[in-house]
Amino acid sequence: MSPRSASVNEELRRRSRERLLQAAVELVSERGYEATTLGDIADRAGSARGLVSYYFPGKRQLVQSAVHRLMHRTLEEALEREPRTEDGRERMARAIDAILGLARDRTVLMRQHMAGLLQAEGFVQCPEQQRLAELLRDTAARHGSQDVDHDYPMLRSQLMGAVYAMVLPNVPLPLTTLRAELFARYRLDREQGVPPDAEAPGGRDDTDLSRFFATDPTAPRSEGQSK
Repeated sequence: MSPRSASVNEELRRRSRERLLQAAVELVSERGYEATTLGDIADRAGSARGLVSYYFPGKRQLVQSAVHRLMHRTLEEALEREPRTEDGRERMARAIDAILGLARDRTVLMRQHMAGLLQAEGFVQCPEQQRLAELLRDTAARHGSQDVDHDYPMLRSQLMGAVYAMVLPNVPLPLTTLRAELFARYRLDREQGVPPDAEAPGGRDDTDLSRFFATDPTAPRSEGQSK
């Protein structure tokens, strides 16, 4: 049997990494962070356990990368859904609704993610986090920012604060209250984005995450998706 080509090996590595990211999101959503082991993630992904450490330094880094992937692909999907628009206010509304929707629909996962960000390593600088940052910077710019280097971190902190308030155990703030505050801050109309009483594309019970993790070799890869 002839050895596999470099391109085939690269594709296999990419698909292995994608399966690990998807498995991490699924398991932490189901069990929580502490009850999920790297072995569990490898088993769900159908990967050898030694491969996890090949791609990620540890569980915290893997889970952060996985959640950042889910966030950036959810945001990307919201920004590009039909009818597509270049209107900066509508895109800001879609961005806010996409992130708040994740906090509402995947509370356990986002709660664990926020807790992880408070650990010593903070943000994991991975391709997934970088792509999320690019989308939020672009959203701020299209909304009319004259100083993206200032306004992007403010947008990020506002969204993080809203997510934290939604996933805080026992005393969460409702999505409608936080949405109204953010919409007022960014001068958006309630009818923009996906209003709370409207059905989001895909529905709230959409549990199939495979479209966010390109393990199918025939699936198109979005710009900036890691190899």
